[in-house]
Amino acid sequence: MHRLLLLLACCAPLAQAASEISVEPNHLLRLAGADGVVFLQRLEVAERASLLIPARVRELHVEELRLGEGAFIGIAPGDDTFLLEVKQGEIGPGSRIAGRGQAGTPRHYAGGGRVLDLRLHRVDVADLTVDLRGGAGAPGYAGLDGAYGESGGCLWGRASRGANGQDGGDGHNGGPGGRLRLEVPRDFPVERLSAQVDGGSAGPAGEGGQPGKGGAAKGCWIYGTAAGHDGRPGGAGRAGLPGVPGAVDVVRF
Repeated sequence: MHRLLLLLACCAPLAQAASEISVEPNHLLRLAGADGVVFLQRLEVAERASLLIPARVRELHVEELRLGEGAFIGIAPGDDTFLLEVKQGEIGPGSRIAGRGQAGTPRHYAGGGRVLDLRLHRVDVADLTVDLRGGAGAPGYAGLDGAYGESGGCLWGRASRGANGQDGGDGHNGGPGGRLRLEVPRDFPVERLSAQVDGGSAGPAGEGGQPGKGGAAKGCWIYGTAAGHDGRPGGAGRAGLPGVPGAVDVVRF
């Protein structure tokens, strides 16, 4: 029993400290050890500081939020809807909340912007940008250059033609823009919030490969060979398509 009471006494201060998070100016902090639904008594992100929220967090409920000038909250890419609820607080000028889609790679498609439910109760906002743009599509691969032709011999054979350059690959499509559901009181100044839900930019086309040079001419005393013809350059691929834009819904209560 005494050991149990001692354990509770040790854990109580840690739980209280974990309910308040403060990020100092010009610093970056990742919300470590958090999972599922997170409740914070107070969250302060100072001037030009950043707080990163991992993908395994689905909801963040904050009793009091303070965002300094140029503060940033980044939400990791993911497919689930993310809920951020703030009971009261102040949001300084130039603040940003971002849940952008991941940029595409040659092996993976570009990710879509997050679906964000932003619920603000008694919050004073100077100006806030919510960035839920889709990820950029990956560029198409460049075509391989054609191989060089071989030279001809002095007594037999002829110089071979250079190989054609390979066509470039097609660019990948950009990821779809995210969706923002903004729940605010009737007197909330919505014009102070800017939402970016554009689809990701299209991946550019891959360039075609260079043509291979024909085999070199070879002059001999009695017999000579002409140079081989150069190959053809590869064609460029096709550019991808920009991502589909997302949507913004405003709900007043």
